[in-house]
Amino acid sequence: MASPTDLPPTVPTVSKEEVSAGPSSSSGAAGGVFAPVTGLYNRLQTWRQSLELPNPGTVENLQKEVKSTLLNNFFFDGARADLTKALSMNPQFQVTHSFMLGSQTLPPSYNFGAVYATEKLLLQGGVDNEGSLNGRIHQNWSPANLSKVQLQLSSTPGHSVMQAEHDYLGRDHSVNIRAANPSLADFTGIYTASVMQSVTKSLALGVEAMMQRPQPGLSDVGLQYYAKYTSPVFSKDRGWIASATVQPQGMLDLTYYQKLSEKLDFAAQLQVVNVPQRRDAIATLGAKWDLRMSTFRAQLDSSGKVGALLEQRFAPSFAFLFSGEIDHFKNSAKVGVGVMIESAAMTPEEMGMVPPPGYPYPPQ
Repeated sequence: MASPTDLPPTVPTVSKEEVSAGPSSSSGAAGGVFAPVTGLYNRLQTWRQSLELPNPGTVENLQKEVKSTLLNNFFFDGARADLTKALSMNPQFQVTHSFMLGSQTLPPSYNFGAVYATEKLLLQGGVDNEGSLNGRIHQNWSPANLSKVQLQLSSTPGHSVMQAEHDYLGRDHSVNIRAANPSLADFTGIYTASVMQSVTKSLALGVEAMMQRPQPGLSDVGLQYYAKYTSPVFSKDRGWIASATVQPQGMLDLTYYQKLSEKLDFAAQLQVVNVPQRRDAIATLGAKWDLRMSTFRAQLDSSGKVGALLEQRFAPSFAFLFSGEIDHFKNSAKVGVGVMIESAAMTPEEMGMVPPPGYPYPPQ
């Protein structure tokens, strides 16, 4: 038998490494088959990157600016007090005692809460005077991936909720998947998936699908459509944002946010419900003024309600709140007063900070 060195020059020798790499020829052939598809995908990715489209944010934050301007999430009536004690600053750890009484809509209540936060982890929990527990966990795995878990345990039947979700923030899109009270045994629960995609530098479109399975064999699927337009120039002292949420079942939610100056915001919202059992519409206008030591919000809507909320800080650790609402159609009024006290009596060691040279200072 001739040795490999005796073979004609036109017949190359094959090494063991080349023999072991033999299957790559089939993968290369497969790559040749899918080459048009991968080539088209790469060209699309290059084209998308050349557009330099921004991330549109998640569906949950679609109306973030409007919600921070209007009173819906801030108004209260009766008396309220929030006492906060910061135990550490790095990592951040604080506890809060909240009291509320005299409300026309809510019973007197007490809530104890605690917050622990680092750069990537947030733990928040609380318990009220009725024994209901609530907790929240946010884990930031990377700048593009965030997982959230919320839990509420109540002695009232049907009020206990467990919800898990995950956010993915891409270059020009965002994806959210969510499950509320999921059951691995029969897959009952509420499951939601949504995506927001930037179409231009100002326009973003999105869709959300929700499937409800209250019991095995019974399910309902619904869709929601979203649109968000941001003015080409948007900064801390000017710009505007308009958004729309459409449910084919007969619900429409339109919002508009205008940044009039660095300290003045304006917001408007129109909600329309057109279903067989209900046909209603309500329009709301609101504004927010941020001053050096205070924040003032004012709002009026088409149902005859006029409301206002003032948060006045007399010191970094003490704030006074005053809220009021008049319902002209029902001839009724609500008033609320509150205080927020934050303890700042911590030494640098307690705050997790390096004490300045010479601390503690000698008495004068």
